[in-house]
Amino acid sequence: MLLLALDTATPAVTVALHDGRDVIASSSQVDARRHGELLLPAIDRVLAEAGRKLDAVTGIVAGIGPGPYTGLRVGLMTAETFGLALGVPVHGVCTLDGLAYATDLEGPFVVATDARRKEVYWARYADSRTRVTDPAVDRPADIAEQVEGLPAVGAGALLYPDTFPKAHEPEHVSAAALARLAAEKLAAGGELPSPRPLYLRRPDAQVPKNYKVVTPK
Repeated sequence: MLLLALDTATPAVTVALHDGRDVIASSSQVDARRHGELLLPAIDRVLAEAGRKLDAVTGIVAGIGPGPYTGLRVGLMTAETFGLALGVPVHGVCTLDGLAYATDLEGPFVVATDARRKEVYWARYADSRTRVTDPAVDRPADIAEQVEGLPAVGAGALLYPDTFPKAHEPEHVSAAALARLAAEKLAAGGELPSPRPLYLRRPDAQVPKNYKVVTPK
């Protein structure tokens, strides 16, 4: 097994290689505006660090969000393209699940990432491997009662201390955590979802109302 994991659902552009036993190389850079520019060089860098060639990869693991439309599609399209070119399966992993897996929390907690517009993408967890609510997008004040008293991780939690007073790192997801989680599930015979994006809301760019298509006569 050689899994190539990547995620661009948060400001972190993160890539990792997992050889079936553990992560053998990883890279993470935080830049919310340069996902497309940074992702492919990061993949090249991780492969070089591990001393492996791209054609040795046996599977792709992609963070499926939730996340903003523009950033998220960079990682998912790259994963799909590599999967088709190499003839290997592409597995989807919820980005919030990757963040949860990277924690050392054993009891109930919350993962919240920054959704912009003064909102967070969030979900509740029973432990680092068990999500108990579907991912959602809400204003922090609107979910205060649902998360009251719970520890929280992620950039969204750190941004809103009034709602998440027990917030701490990790701030962003790491592909290393995604790879370990995916490898664990695959080794146990579990199934991972297809890499369908969790957008949760419409993209910022919209076709103007009353738009008229003009075609030549």
